[in-house]
Amino acid sequence: MASDLLERMRRNPAGDWRIRDVENVCTEFGLMFRPGKGTSHCHLKHPSAREILTIPARRPIKAVYIQKLVRYIEAHGDVS
Repeated sequence: MASDLLERMRRNPAGDWRIRDVENVCTEFGLMFRPGKGTSHCHLKHPSAREILTIPARRPIKAVYIQKLVRYIEAHGDVS
């Protein structure tokens, strides 16, 4: 079953999301989360995926990045 946090992100991508929310949902779905070195971006990757998703770590996180995260998790995460 999809997590409550992922479901809230899906319903309200323009919400006041913080980078720790992104990190929590990544951990829950088996994505590797890495803060950028010397940059203001974080990098997310699922072990079975070829592509890396990059999200700006500064607030507010724009809705387009939350939508990309939800689609990435739906494509690569273990969403039942």
